[in-house]
Amino acid sequence: MKAETWIFGICTVFFVLVAPAYWFITGDPTGTSALTMTFLLTLLVTVYLGVHASKMEPRPEDRQDAEIADGAGELGFFPPYSWWPLWAGATLALCVFAVAMGAWWLFIMGIGLGSLALCGWIYEYYVGEHAH
Repeated sequence: MKAETWIFGICTVFFVLVAPAYWFITGDPTGTSALTMTFLLTLLVTVYLGVHASKMEPRPEDRQDAEIADGAGELGFFPPYSWWPLWAGATLALCVFAVAMGAWWLFIMGIGLGSLALCGWIYEYYVGEHAH
């Protein structure tokens, strides 16, 4: 976690320097506020990672005396390919299009299809080829 803390800390310093420079060069309040919020978000992540890293025991990546074998073992579950995010995104696009056009009937159809896509995405590991 210490490496990640340093990465976000460097980004925080970068954004705290760029935001006022952007303001003085352009005078644009929108971009300046976006850079200020980006600074605050990277500061939030930096503080969280720093506090969390100080409370947990160091990972093999954080120790200088670690061997490659210390990081061996199961890393987690990585899902295979899935078509459900495509259908969920397509139904979201349909709902946004329906709202933009004022077609309430199309929005209701999008909600129904989106519910099916979301249920399929959630339960894809209970049926079919990748069932557990």
